[in-house]
Amino acid sequence: MSPLSGFLAVIVFFTAILVVYLTKQFQQENLNYSSSNQMKNTNTKVKTIEKEKVVAETLNGRFAMIGLIAAIGAYLTTGQIIPGFV
Repeated sequence: MSPLSGFLAVIVFFTAILVVYLTKQFQQENLNYSSSNQMKNTNTKVKTIEKEKVVAETLNGRFAMIGLIAAIGAYLTTGQIIPGFV
């Protein structure tokens, strides 16, 4: 196995660990948000939609940061944003 393949395997491994950690954190925040944000005199459907929006935006932001770090790492290691494309 070449050094580049080993390096990429390590990066994929750490990314998988990070995704698992963020997923567990996401689930915990979802539970915290649903139990602590009890809105009174509102429709149940509206409360569910608002909770889903907050959770979706949080998860979207986290994955955007992972993508940004991956793009910077690819640029630093290969000199290209998407390695393999000219």
